[in-house]
Amino acid sequence: MSKTEAKAATGGDLSAVAEVKSAVSDFMSEFSGFRAEIQKRLQQQDDKMTTMERKSLAQARPVLATSAAEAAPHCKAFDAYLRSGDDDGLRALELEGKALSSAVAGDGGYLVDPQTADTIKSVLSSTASIRAIANVVQVEATSFDVLIDHSELGHGWATESDPTAETGTPVIDRITIPLHELSALPKASQRLLDDSAFDIEGWLAGRIADRFARAEAAAFIAGDGIDKPRGFLTHADVDNDVWTWGNLGYVPTGADGDFGGAEALIDLVYALGAQYRANAVFVMNSKTAGAVRKLKDNDGRFLWSDGLAAGEPARLMGYPVLIAEDMPDMASGANAIAFGDFSAGYTVAERPDLRVLRDPFSAKPHVLFYATKRVGGDVSDFAAIKLLKFAAA
Repeated sequence: MSKTEAKAATGGDLSAVAEVKSAVSDFMSEFSGFRAEIQKRLQQQDDKMTTMERKSLAQARPVLATSAAEAAPHCKAFDAYLRSGDDDGLRALELEGKALSSAVAGDGGYLVDPQTADTIKSVLSSTASIRAIANVVQVEATSFDVLIDHSELGHGWATESDPTAETGTPVIDRITIPLHELSALPKASQRLLDDSAFDIEGWLAGRIADRFARAEAAAFIAGDGIDKPRGFLTHADVDNDVWTWGNLGYVPTGADGDFGGAEALIDLVYALGAQYRANAVFVMNSKTAGAVRKLKDNDGRFLWSDGLAAGEPARLMGYPVLIAEDMPDMASGANAIAFGDFSAGYTVAERPDLRVLRDPFSAKPHVLFYATKRVGGDVSDFAAIKLLKFAAA
């Protein structure tokens, strides 16, 4: 690497000191060149990494793994099953949990992929149904039990020296809400299913949500409890002055089939216990709401006031109103308006899974999709709901 022998200008041998200095000088020169080459290569590598990072940020490239990517196999397998009946993708998926399993069910049905199921649930929750204000629970059994303590706990005053007498013990009531099967049967032509541009999952979710929403809304109000949820209006109603547990209390309007005055609504509000009024909601259909809109107080002010802020719903006497078209019209003896805390007064129990069975044979050349879910509902607190009866007494 260095010269082992150096010559003077005159051709004579250099001294030992000069030879060492020359060798060190040559070494440092070559080392400086080596270091400069390494720094140049490192700078080039750094420039390349900076360029790649800038391009990735500028083009907003997706990350390598996301939660959506994990759901892609379920969506792809479910889409293939809906279009062609190919269940190989569903069978190959691993079981991750009972509620979100995409495996074949024992009865030949399939659970819906999480994205479609969430879409249906969001539509059901946003519709004008008692579900939107009721207590909704998910269960893994055939029924759901609600334990209610509506009796009074005994008490008494005690002194320092007198013995304490035994007081009454509260009684616990159990209300059992059985689950019933709710189904929908939309159909589509095979040619439409073969079209790859057709969003079959979105279409199916919309059809199922629409059918389930209308069926549930009717059952939660007027269902007879036979193979369907029991509606709160099917329970016995008694005058609120003689109300007892197991019945719904009503307040008469004072006129047969009509309002006897705006005072009836005030009586209805204060017939409900104070512990329930904070979360109370009026429930009525559009026709009844139109009549209530015209009611005024003694000073000529409408009882139903529009919201003061943008997007705020109108309120009746300060309470929100749910327009449920399945409520009865104003008629003689009709309980056309309900008022109460439905989150305490009515419970909806459902299983979290939704099943779809593909049937390409029964309606050729169309394909039927048999969608089912299990849901139940019933009154869970008879003191939390009051009715306005359009009757003289």
